[in-house]
Amino acid sequence: MLFLELALIRWSGAMVVHLSYFSNFVLLGSFLGIGLGFLRAGKPDRGLPYYSPMALLALVGFVTAYPVTVDRTDSSVIFFTSLGTSGPPIWVTLPLIFLAVAAILAGPGELVANCFKDLPRLDAYRYDLIGSLFGIAGFTLCSFIGAPPLVWFSVVALLFLVLFGMAGTSVSVTLAVAMVAMFGYPLTQDEEGDGSDVFWSPYYQVSTFAQDDGNNGTQWQVYVNGIPHQRLTTAATRELQEPFYSEPYLRVPDPPENVLIVGAGTGTDVSIALTRGARHVDAVEIDPSLLEFGETFNPDRSYDDPRVSTYTDDGRAFLERTDEKYDLILFALPDSLTLVSGASALRLESYLFTEQAMESARE
Repeated sequence: MLFLELALIRWSGAMVVHLSYFSNFVLLGSFLGIGLGFLRAGKPDRGLPYYSPMALLALVGFVTAYPVTVDRTDSSVIFFTSLGTSGPPIWVTLPLIFLAVAAILAGPGELVANCFKDLPRLDAYRYDLIGSLFGIAGFTLCSFIGAPPLVWFSVVALLFLVLFGMAGTSVSVTLAVAMVAMFGYPLTQDEEGDGSDVFWSPYYQVSTFAQDDGNNGTQWQVYVNGIPHQRLTTAATRELQEPFYSEPYLRVPDPPENVLIVGAGTGTDVSIALTRGARHVDAVEIDPSLLEFGETFNPDRSYDDPRVSTYTDDGRAFLERTDEKYDLILFALPDSLTLVSGASALRLESYLFTEQAMESARE
């Protein structure tokens, strides 16, 4: 159940922008569904809960057809209160998702409850904890290796097959085939080889596509969970179009030789530091997928420069561990656009914007 719950939280957060920040909404739906499943257990004349995979198919189909993303027509910094969203209105989307999640989790809850009533209480509790740990470990592994939803929900279909047994083979196989069709089809659509792609980092869904930069060149837009996140272009183009990127270097008396960039992302800030005379740049980025994308597609090839060292790490943790002294420490708009976990209101960069983090930087 926990594997399915985590898969729903992460996938729905990537497809519906409201749930990127309020993932507890899905968590509450899961709790309701599990509770209803336990209440239904043990009643006479109850068949297998086929409604659960059917609800999962319906939810995936609806959200895939009608995702909710941020509308944005230019490259300016995002102020969410001034932007609208695409897709169905929130008063339609959220209740439907909440009810669907409850129905999905009610099925496994009912089956688990039927097993628990035949076990001693301590044994049932032990198996519950062991199953939870396996669910967390399994989904953590999927996130770590960047597995897409096709893999997550194929595992879910296999688990339904185990729960339903031979009597539910046809339903489980139908679920697996439908999941492969819905999640596998988009993977066949990027055949241009131009960087347009959708992949999953340990933190979110990353969508990239190439476009003209207005100067007879190519730039890449990077979206995470349907939200515009980064624009990958040359340092010269970025400074021309958004002069505030030059401000840190205009406010120091001498060109900084040793620079630390926290939230280096796809490498544009690194490129600017190099063009401004930096002899060495430490680039810290918490998301390995963004770092890898920048290494491959950054037009300035800044990550290939021998003056640059890259670190996949949390910015504040790096500041506290390093003994290096820097002429300039740049917090390069480290807006993660995601939470630390579904059970927390903290975002990945929350610990950077604190008095203690600033003191670490000054030291």
